[in-house]
Amino acid sequence: MKRRHLDIIDPIHDFVRAYGGEIKIIDNPIFQRLRRIRQLSGAYLTYPGAQHTRFEHSLGVMHITGQAAQALEEKGIINSDDIENLRLAALLHDIGHGPFSHLFEEVAQRKKKSSHEQLGRDLILKTEIGDLISKSGFNKKFITKLAFGDSKLQFMNEIISGALSADIMDYLLRDGYFTGAEHAKIDHKRITQSLDVYHKKLALEKSALYSFESMMHSRYQMFKAVYFHKTVRSAEVMLLESMRLAYEELGLSSMSLDDYIELTDDYMLAKLVSLPTHTSDLKRAQKIATDYQNRKLFKCVFERMLTPNEHISKMKTSQLKKELSKKSKVDENEIFVDSSVTPSLPLSPSKRESKSLILITRANNKVSAKEIPISQIPLVSIMSGFMNILRVYTLRKNRKKVEIAAKLILGGRRS
Repeated sequence: MKRRHLDIIDPIHDFVRAYGGEIKIIDNPIFQRLRRIRQLSGAYLTYPGAQHTRFEHSLGVMHITGQAAQALEEKGIINSDDIENLRLAALLHDIGHGPFSHLFEEVAQRKKKSSHEQLGRDLILKTEIGDLISKSGFNKKFITKLAFGDSKLQFMNEIISGALSADIMDYLLRDGYFTGAEHAKIDHKRITQSLDVYHKKLALEKSALYSFESMMHSRYQMFKAVYFHKTVRSAEVMLLESMRLAYEELGLSSMSLDDYIELTDDYMLAKLVSLPTHTSDLKRAQKIATDYQNRKLFKCVFERMLTPNEHISKMKTSQLKKELSKKSKVDENEIFVDSSVTPSLPLSPSKRESKSLILITRANNKVSAKEIPISQIPLVSIMSGFMNILRVYTLRKNRKKVEIAAKLILGGRRS
């Protein structure tokens, strides 16, 4: 008897096929919640088509993971059980995301709460998601470790997250498609078919090196053009500030897992725009959220790409706000200093920047492998390090005053 399967139409991969145990998880309300969490939080206010969600991204990561795993099976490296484990783990890698994706996590971490990975672990191990995994004949603890890069099988972790991962391949393709950006053209099929394993680490056939370079360049360009776009980041700064001010009022510091499952983008925004206004903080939070909803966004009055040696700490950001307020004579609460920082290259499953790549060469029936530093890959080495953009935002009415103050204090080019 053939396994029951479901073909899901997808604009990126044409069809994503899901099987028995996967279908049960996809149909579960905890997973369906991902339909209500946008992949790019507030980017749709700049790129109207960016309405795609964590739900379809998770399906896409499962799909690409399956392709990569099948390529490794054909090379005799893994078996069919490994493929099923990898697909399930890939499907669940984003299950712990909160409203507005990484933004909620950014606020929660300021309050010393757990990451989306830890919440993901809890959702798999402590809810019916884990029961469904077990009933389908899988080990929920192993799936959890694999989903969040904690398994002892490093190359399997790297298939789901890292420089050669299904995660990066799907989000670049998907984000590029729905924003309309022209930067995310990658040959993911060439990369997945060229994967190999060397000393328990994920490797790539040397003939596919160009495709890898192209993907890294696409990722770099997407950060500049989309993820760190000044207007996209303006919307995100507003959401961050509103949630920060209303954190205790919303009861976010004492949430249970059941409470967390209820949180989605629209739920959180509805709560923010209907906040009581009996304190100045709540009044500000409510006003910022309402302006966000109506796309009355903060204005960027200063922007500078920081060098690798420059770093803006939280303390320095706070001090900078005071200086800008004093110089411009604008209320400090109406000035927002944002330092957008990300590694120029993807993080490995251990959350460190990828430092090397293993290249496999086949010639005359012989196989050789060489681990080379990223610094020896010309196009990629240029991007190595951190992308760090310092920006100053304010309300429209203060634009000129704060712009002049920022230019006097910080120098650099005007936005």
